Amino acid sequence: MAREITLEEKEVAATLLAKARAAMQAADSLTQEQVDHLCRAVAWAAGNETAALRLANMSVDESGMGSREPTRRAKILGILRDALRQKSIGVIEEIPEKGIVKYGKPAGVIASLIPVTSAYVTPASVAIYAVKCKDAVIFCPHPASKNTTNEVVRMMRAALKKCGAPEDLLQCVQKPSIPLSQEIMAICDLTNATGGQAMVRAAYSSGKPAYGVGAGNATMLIDETANIEEAAQNTRISKTNDYGSGCSADGNIVVDSTIYDAMLAQLQKEGGYLVNGDEKTLLRNAYWDAEGHRTPDTIARPAPVVAAKAGINLPEGKTFFLVQEDKIGKDHLFSTEKLGIVLSIFRYEGFANGLDMIRRIFETGGKGHSCGIYSFNDDHINQLALMAPVSRIMVRQPQSRANAGHFTNGMPMTSSMGCGIWGGNITNENIHLKHYMNVTWVSKPLPEDRPSDEELFGEFYNSEIF
Repeated sequence: MAREITLEEKEVAATLLAKARAAMQAADSLTQEQVDHLCRAVAWAAGNETAALRLANMSVDESGMGSREPTRRAKILGILRDALRQKSIGVIEEIPEKGIVKYGKPAGVIASLIPVTSAYVTPASVAIYAVKCKDAVIFCPHPASKNTTNEVVRMMRAALKKCGAPEDLLQCVQKPSIPLSQEIMAICDLTNATGGQAMVRAAYSSGKPAYGVGAGNATMLIDETANIEEAAQNTRISKTNDYGSGCSADGNIVVDSTIYDAMLAQLQKEGGYLVNGDEKTLLRNAYWDAEGHRTPDTIARPAPVVAAKAGINLPEGKTFFLVQEDKIGKDHLFSTEKLGIVLSIFRYEGFANGLDMIRRIFETGGKGHSCGIYSFNDDHINQLALMAPVSRIMVRQPQSRANAGHFTNGMPMTSSMGCGIWGGNITNENIHLKHYMNVTWVSKPLPEDRPSDEELFGEFYNSEIF
């Protein structure tokens, strides 16, 4: 049971909130041009190549998770691109045919819960959108990566100060704890919770509006029309990006039987290591404890680290594990979310059976998050879109990069993805600029648009059927 918050922690939370509100008041008169200037400054502080490399290394040194390659830096660049191309102050949209004009205004002080697996990219991403809307943010880091998160916030604060803006628009908790985070969520105006389900549930129970995320269990369907080389390469990219730390990383692939063997062979060429029966048991025992919980020291770890723990002799050049699976359900752990470099591969006979396997996989977990398809058959893509209980489907793309927006698709760039009612969230959307602002709708009068009763009721008009 969580301990009670201390008096000192309550004072810390109150002080952070007071500074945030004062900073927002000081920033109130900033123009759109000035705000865009600050967005660039904050993004540069965290997202220039030198800073990103240093922060990536710092994150790995502190938490032991993820890659030292700053591959996620692209997310900062993409979010900056999206933010700069939109309005956030004054009139942000006009719909003349409806007589509607929309005005953007700050959401307020945001409590931002940062996951251990994204200690520097998520704070930078949140900061860009928040600054764009003249919000203030209080970051609540994960204890296992608090130094990294505090450092990136320090760098972004310095950028604001150098530009003459109030640096307290961005603040970070120095000594994180669950009670302190809960207090901050309770006194702020809005919470953005990116991370584990316990964190998201705490955000929803804070008494304030919250954007949360659902669990992932990203699954790709690969039909007989797929380009096998493209599908295998993209699967490898998605599976190994930051060692599978993201909830969008491919966890399962469901492959048509006519191309199954070729796909399996191509995945091995891409660096996949196909475990045998005994090694599958070793890998399962290394990845999950006796109660079926993932072991922390396998999450977002490179393949050699996982292999050493499992007692598997991993050949040189192999970067992820391939597990052939035919069982689906909560008791069959390889069909659930991995958050690492393990990929389960299933074989299906007939497209309808493939869709059913997708449905059953999402019944085990990850409903609402995402799936994808490698296909050139538009009817197959449509059938998957109609039945899959997910908020986003990527077509012929590396899912872990594409879901959150990429320079090669039209998804809003983000570090947080809503999973809709399926995932216990309020929105299905990628959390982006619109979610960081209040909007006032101004409605002007129009000529009356009132259809007749006959037009509205159609065949039921004057009917005595009831």
